[in-house]
Amino acid sequence: MAEDADFEAKAGDFLCQFERILESDLLIDEIGFIHPSQFSKLKEEAGGSKSATSEIMGYDSSDFLLQDHKLGVSTEILHPLYIAARNTFMAATRKYRSFCNQDDQTVAGNHLSELSNSFNIVESEVMKHSRALLLLSCDFGTAWNSRKFILSKKQHLSMYLDELLLSKLVLSYFPKSEQAWCHRRWVIKLLVQKGYTVEEILKKESELVERIAEMSKMNYRAWNHRCWLVSYMSREQVLNEVKKTRKWAALHVADNCCFHYRRRLMLKILEDITCTEISSGLSVDIYQMWKEELDWDEMLIKRYVGREALWIHRRFLSACWMIHFVTDPNTREQEGEISNNFHFFLENELNLVNSCSFIPNDDFEDFQAQATYSGAYLLWLIKNCPKPNMIQLDEKLKACNLKTLLYKRWFGEKIGRFVVDLKHDIDRDHHKDARSIQV
Repeated sequence: MAEDADFEAKAGDFLCQFERILESDLLIDEIGFIHPSQFSKLKEEAGGSKSATSEIMGYDSSDFLLQDHKLGVSTEILHPLYIAARNTFMAATRKYRSFCNQDDQTVAGNHLSELSNSFNIVESEVMKHSRALLLLSCDFGTAWNSRKFILSKKQHLSMYLDELLLSKLVLSYFPKSEQAWCHRRWVIKLLVQKGYTVEEILKKESELVERIAEMSKMNYRAWNHRCWLVSYMSREQVLNEVKKTRKWAALHVADNCCFHYRRRLMLKILEDITCTEISSGLSVDIYQMWKEELDWDEMLIKRYVGREALWIHRRFLSACWMIHFVTDPNTREQEGEISNNFHFFLENELNLVNSCSFIPNDDFEDFQAQATYSGAYLLWLIKNCPKPNMIQLDEKLKACNLKTLLYKRWFGEKIGRFVVDLKHDIDRDHHKDARSIQV
């Protein structure tokens, strides 16, 4: 019993120190958990100057280190600190619920001012303890929900902005926390309803996602958050984002998340096309943007060998190209320029596949992966080619003899036979369509 009491006392003391530091420096923008052996080294690197922790606590703490708005917490105290934060938060939450559930008779029997003061104190305790708990356990859903409940009742703009700072602080150490990203989106919705400047939100969120993406590779949740922001963008902002993210994507060709974001931007452009633009044909700007994206993706495929994300992105670009920029070849006389584009598009794609099928060194896995992805892309192209253009595709396949390349180099006997069978099925369907047209 004595040991348990001593443990609880120490844990409560750690929590008081932790919350005191958080309240003393509202500009803390990063938190980390440090092994005790690193504390002395970090203090030496600080040049022996007095840390912010010692100024707040009045003594030199060996469990917390605050320097330049960066907070370090000793891993040695994490367990007791978390236990104290969880228990204190749950107790405050139970007390807060009891206040909320009081009936009218209970309220009438007490002094309204005293009850209001007590309620505000309990409310602030819930917010204070939930913040400490979330910095230690980022996916504690009850803590996030309790903050949502209080914020929805208060509806103060300053509190919404403080929530963005809290979620940003959580994401500094837990960059893939789904709860933190969801809470951030919830707050942004409220800010937009309050009339907060959307342009400023978009700018800050884009900078945050890029900074976190550099720190945490393949962070789907961060890029998904940025995809969600696209719905708030104007057409000019979307076009600007397409241009701005090209450089980042070119430097991170293995990260499909950024390419997924670019696809969301390009779909937004197609979704916002007006009825007038549809009837008069897609604008030259959109057509040119798609053409440049295809050329840029081809350049990256040839420069960075064996990167699947680039081939996945090309499937999207080609699918949209065939749907929106290619017409029935029977309309060639009226729309010769657009119809001929499919001929050049198809020739370019098959040349790309052919060039990527060569494996100079069997021991180099990237070239083998490149050949595999190019072969899979060809299968996808055969399967998704519009029926009116299937004749052109069939002629090109025979001329390039790509079927033999697939059979011998890429996939071996089983997949090669699949390609042959697939071509037979396509030819059979084509002959059936031709006979039905004649009848």
